[in-house]
Amino acid sequence: MRQACALAAAVIGGLSLIAHPAAAQTLDAAVLKEVNFARTHPAAYARQLERAAERGGPEGYSEVGNEDVDAMAEAIGFLMRQQPLPPLKESEGLAAAARAHAIAQGRTYQVGHVSPNGAGLSDRLHAHGVWAGLAAEDISYGYHDPAEVVRQLIVDSGVPNRGHRENIFGAHYQAAGVSCAPHREYGAMCVIDFAGAFVKR
Repeated sequence: MRQACALAAAVIGGLSLIAHPAAAQTLDAAVLKEVNFARTHPAAYARQLERAAERGGPEGYSEVGNEDVDAMAEAIGFLMRQQPLPPLKESEGLAAAARAHAIAQGRTYQVGHVSPNGAGLSDRLHAHGVWAGLAAEDISYGYHDPAEVVRQLIVDSGVPNRGHRENIFGAHYQAAGVSCAPHREYGAMCVIDFAGAFVKR
């Protein structure tokens, strides 16, 4: 079983965005690269999903790790209508906040946005810096491949408001940080933290 969790929060502020160069092609960097490809080329990403869905065959879309035919079709339609957005800039501070959650929660059977010590997204962000505008968090469980992580969040099967997808295509987000780690129950988890702007402590 694989799961995903989305959370969004709003904070007002007037900070400038600080970007950091991408690290080597780790899983974290590859997930952010996949998110940015979807944001900047949504129609091309939709065509990739269509091809993967066709390879999955009539039994379901196992090629993309999702068996929900309706959710897949709805995601493809959304992507075909979606206007391209600027890529998210890698933020070392947001990645540190995501890493804190991935490492702490990955040692447990827990899922969701509250860390084992009771910290929520706002607490983790405050521990690593200051953010302005909106902030949000997507979490994927059970996938080791960056394409599967992002596909799960964009298709967003079983999430009526498509909150993960909304975060990925949020025009108000300019920065993101990703951290993937082992998870005791699901094998793997990836945390993506988004913000309008973030200044690392």
